[in-house]
Amino acid sequence: MNRATRYLRDNGLSLGFGLLFLLALAGQAVAGHADHNDRLAAMSAPPVSFGAYVTSADFAVDVAENWQSEYLQFFLYVLLTIWLMQLGSPESKHPRDIGLESRSDQAVGRHARQDSPLWARVGGWRTLLFSWSLSLTMCGLFLLSLLAQSVAGHSAYNSDQVGRLQDPVGYGEYLVSADFWNRTLQNWQSEFLAIGSMAVFSVYLRQRGSPESKPVGAAHATTDQSG
Repeated sequence: MNRATRYLRDNGLSLGFGLLFLLALAGQAVAGHADHNDRLAAMSAPPVSFGAYVTSADFAVDVAENWQSEYLQFFLYVLLTIWLMQLGSPESKHPRDIGLESRSDQAVGRHARQDSPLWARVGGWRTLLFSWSLSLTMCGLFLLSLLAQSVAGHSAYNSDQVGRLQDPVGYGEYLVSADFWNRTLQNWQSEFLAIGSMAVFSVYLRQRGSPESKPVGAAHATTDQSG
């Protein structure tokens, strides 16, 4: 197996989802551009070019509002699964492991192995930061995406206000507006439903060969085991 083939095999999941992301984003841009121009035509307004649309606040807010809900989902899932469990789910801890677990279980400090990451071995603030790096990164990406959504949404909302010959609103006023929270909560509820459903479905349903599923023959009550 040559180096390129090995790289594709070892990184197939991230590369596959990266490709799907780019295809979906391109599809959203094309469909969104067509829909945007249809709405402009209904108002007897001139159409905009594709380049103008993909650099507009309308496109940016549609993209950012989905990103922030995804990162919020994973941030909360990473964090809440420390203390909450779902009996029978391969995505859940076993009851005996609820909580932050011991330093020995986490292989940090003097309990670290030879192949443990450097910041897991050195102790102090670096080990503490590394211990929370996944949730902190997800939270940071969520907040950045939410900020991008709010800024782009504010701009798009005020463009609509001007188009309807109404006064624009301030940024703070937009943050408590129905438009902002409608965009935000319609994404949050769908993410919470999806991840909650997956936690329950994985107790009773199987997918052979997937690490997101228990082994096909595992008992329904088997927890923290993937196959």
